[in-house]
Amino acid sequence: MAHSKALLVLENFIGGKFVPCSSYIDSYNPSTGDVYCRVPDSGKEEVEAAVKAAKDAFPIWSSKSPLERSQILNKLADLIEHDLEEFAQAESKDQGKTITFARTVDIPRAVHNFRFFASSILHHVTECSEMPAMGCVHYTSRAPVGVAGLISPWNLPLYLLTWKIAPAIACGNTVVAKPSEMTSVTAWMMCKLLEKAGVPPGVVNVVFGTGARAGEALVCHPDVPLISFTGSTRTAQRITERSAPHCKRLSLELGGKNPAIIFDDADLSQCIPTTVRSSFANQGEICLCTSRIFVQRGIYSEFLKRFVAEAKKWKTGNPSDPTIDVGALISKEHLEKVRTYVKKAQAEGARVLCGEGVDPLALPPGNQKGYFMLPTVIAEVKDESCCMQEEIFGPVTCVVAFDTEEEVIRRANGVKYGLAATVWSGNVGRVHRVAHRLQSGLVWTNCWLVRDLNLPFGGMKASGIGREGAKDSYEFFTEVKTITIKH
Repeated sequence: MAHSKALLVLENFIGGKFVPCSSYIDSYNPSTGDVYCRVPDSGKEEVEAAVKAAKDAFPIWSSKSPLERSQILNKLADLIEHDLEEFAQAESKDQGKTITFARTVDIPRAVHNFRFFASSILHHVTECSEMPAMGCVHYTSRAPVGVAGLISPWNLPLYLLTWKIAPAIACGNTVVAKPSEMTSVTAWMMCKLLEKAGVPPGVVNVVFGTGARAGEALVCHPDVPLISFTGSTRTAQRITERSAPHCKRLSLELGGKNPAIIFDDADLSQCIPTTVRSSFANQGEICLCTSRIFVQRGIYSEFLKRFVAEAKKWKTGNPSDPTIDVGALISKEHLEKVRTYVKKAQAEGARVLCGEGVDPLALPPGNQKGYFMLPTVIAEVKDESCCMQEEIFGPVTCVVAFDTEEEVIRRANGVKYGLAATVWSGNVGRVHRVAHRLQSGLVWTNCWLVRDLNLPFGGMKASGIGREGAKDSYEFFTEVKTITIKH
């Protein structure tokens, strides 16, 4: 990484080369509040060049065998893994997340994404159907779609970018990726490894910049037939409108307002530490984080007491300190937005039990201007409050009581989102019943964030369209053709 005095200046990666841009935007280190990096402010011209490079590379890349592509993906995984510590340091500095989280979650998962799709691409089978009476055999074949437009968010930068790039190129597509302008460094670092891994020029192009300019140009480009986007529901609405005239295929992984439902027979010794983690991991900046906790009335006061005590143990501070649990939020604006929700809850009569505005936040001298917030627990919030309805995306969770199974299912489903939910109970029948009735793409019971990448990932309602995973990503990133042979 560059010396802190000298700003790091990123360049777009187009056609296998780093290309300077005519204008740049500032990127901040969230833990200090200082500008530490300059990111290209790309627009139509840069996207046009990247799409052309991707189109030119498509015939050769798509004609490679799955095995050849698999070997290249595995090599790229090895190279990232070799530089794991450097990537982790960069991710922590750029995003504000703790070095521990970057080391143990973000970068290992980015490596695993490439390895997983390098393996899964070798194991798909196509369908076949016989019609002896007609003397016909039908079978299907799958082919890559073309140039994939990939737009990834700032909360898990390399983790979610590679979750898109890996299946796209494994299937034989070429890509133009646009990471968040707030967290572009690890994507740029990955570009430096592509040639060494054997990725031909133009197969992976990365254009940096804002959604309004670079993202818009990518979504509107007539030669980009599919868009995979992870981010906010509002941006997804814009993407849907702008891509509609071109009939693009879309995969949209959007926000969540995820409930945890804790029944009175839950094992609190497991439930409380896991629910603290599901509420505050990565500063609460994960689309799968728990932001509504429904606790059955019989255990409500005990749960609250123990939960708040556990939340207060989480240390907030300099993300590069390995003993820290909560790093900085992504930006000054985002921190203000999250604080506003806490103020609104107080104005509505809810009680803030710990965290923001209640406990003192002591920061090291170098982090005084950073965007920090303590884990915050709010009780007695009404279901119709914006704190219970809208995605806060910060270290804030709301705890409320419930009485019956029927009531809690209705209340848990009473938001526009449907991404993830957790259910805590020792009753197997209840766990299945509740899981079936929750309007949620993912339901974890007695655990959180245990993922098998083979299985579908994605949400219902305003939480998105489409699913990602071994089979789902393969289907999204390929076109299917039915071939009939008369013999």
